[in-house]
Amino acid sequence: MSEAESGPSTAPALVRGLSAWDGGLVTIGSILGSGIFLTTGSIARLVPHEGLILLLWAAGGLVTLAGALTYAELGATYPRAGGQYEFLKLAYGPLWGFLFGWAAFIVMMTGGIATMAVGFGEYLGVFVPFFSTRHVLWSVPLGPVHWSVNGGQVAGAGAILFLTAINYVGLKQGALVQNLVTIAKISSLVGLGALGLTAASDVRPEFLRPLPEAGLLSAIGVAMVAVFWSYDGFYAVTNLCGEMRKPERDLPRAIVLGTLAVTVLYVLMNIVYIRALPLAAIAETDRIGEAAASALFGPLGGRLISVAVLVSIFGCISSTILYAARIYLPMAQDGLFFSRLAEIHPKYQTPGACLVAQGLWSVALTFSGSYEQLYTFVVFAIVLFHALSGAALFVLRRREPLRPRPYRAWGYPVVPGVFIAASVALFLNTLVEKPWESGIGLGLILLGLPAYARWRRLRAR
Repeated sequence: MSEAESGPSTAPALVRGLSAWDGGLVTIGSILGSGIFLTTGSIARLVPHEGLILLLWAAGGLVTLAGALTYAELGATYPRAGGQYEFLKLAYGPLWGFLFGWAAFIVMMTGGIATMAVGFGEYLGVFVPFFSTRHVLWSVPLGPVHWSVNGGQVAGAGAILFLTAINYVGLKQGALVQNLVTIAKISSLVGLGALGLTAASDVRPEFLRPLPEAGLLSAIGVAMVAVFWSYDGFYAVTNLCGEMRKPERDLPRAIVLGTLAVTVLYVLMNIVYIRALPLAAIAETDRIGEAAASALFGPLGGRLISVAVLVSIFGCISSTILYAARIYLPMAQDGLFFSRLAEIHPKYQTPGACLVAQGLWSVALTFSGSYEQLYTFVVFAIVLFHALSGAALFVLRRREPLRPRPYRAWGYPVVPGVFIAASVALFLNTLVEKPWESGIGLGLILLGLPAYARWRRLRAR
C-alpha cells in the first residue's frame, strides 16, 4: 500500500509479509471446503454417466483456471487490498465497488462463513454429540416462529471467534494457521486418493459407454452449477495483494498454481468415488466422501473422512476470515463504510476493526438460524460480480493502455471471455432456477443504494 493510500508514513500500515507459497495455500484453502465430499452424488443424479462426471469436474477446473488467469492480471496490475472491490471501483466507479463490498459484508462472505461454521459443528457432532446440530440447547417462541440454538451453532460460533482472534493478532499468525490446516487438507486428500486408487474394488466403471439422450444439455447446465460452487474461492488471494511481498510476481503464481492443484485433487477424488461405488449408489448418497471411504476401507474409512471434512471446513473458514476482512478496509478508507473500519491496528498491523465487525456479524448470522437461506438469496450475486470483474479487465486495458502490467492474462481475449461467458450463463441459470431467491437477493443488494448515498454525503462533509 502506498503512502497516498494509507496516509502519512507514520500511520499504521498493512505488512507485506505473504509469499507466493502463502498465497498458493490461501487459494487452495479457500476453494477446498466440503463441496468435494458432498457434491458428486447430486451430479450423478443429474448426469448418470461416469465419464461425463469426470469431464464436468475437469471442465469446471478449466473455466475456473480461466478466471484465475483473469484475476491474476488484475491483481498484479492493481496490487492493493480489496480485490474485487478495487477492480470494480476502478472499472465502473465507486458505486459498483461499494455494492460488491456491501453484499460481501451483509451476507455474501459473512453468510458463507456462518454456513461453513454450522457445517463444521455438524461434523464435529459426529465425534462430540453435544455439538451436533440435532442437539437443541434451547428454543424460544418469538411470535409465529421459534428461535432455537443447537450445539452445531455453538461450535461454529466458537470456530469463528477463535480464528478471528488468531487473524487479529497478526498476519503471520493467521497465515501460519491457514497454511498448516491447508497442508493437512491436501495431505488427507492425496492420501485418500492414493489409497483409493490402489485399494481392491469390485466396481467396474464404464467411462466410455453411450451418453444418455433425454434432457442431457439442461442436466449438464444444472450439474455445472454444483461444480462451480465447489470451485468458488479461487480469487481469495487478490484481496491480499496489499500484503504480498511481490504481488506482481507472486500473485499470478499463487492463484494459477493453486487453482491447478485443486483441479487435479478434485478429479482424483472423483476417480476414487467412481472406483469405490456403482453409479446408482453414488446417486443415492449426499455424503459421497464417507460412503466411498466406507466401501473401500470399512467403517474406519468413513470416520477418517469425517475428520478430513472437519479439517477442510475449518480451513475454509480460516481462509475466508483472512481474505474477506480485507474487502471492507479500502471501502472504509474511501469513506464508503463505517469510519472505524478504516483503522489498521497500531501494534498488530492488521485490519483489526474489520475482523471484529466481520466476526461478530458472522456469529449473529450463525445464531439467527437463517444464515443458509440468506446465503442462498445472494449466491447468484457471486457470479454476477465475477462477470463484472472479468469484464473489468477489458475496460481497464482499454482505458489505461500504457499502464505497466507485470502479468498479462494468458490467452487474452479468449480465455477471459470464456470466464465471463460461463459466469453470465451461471447467473442466468440461477435466475431461471431460483427466481424467488434471486429476487430477494437483488433486493438485499439494492438496499446498499441508500447506504451508499448516506456515506457519500458524510464524505462530502
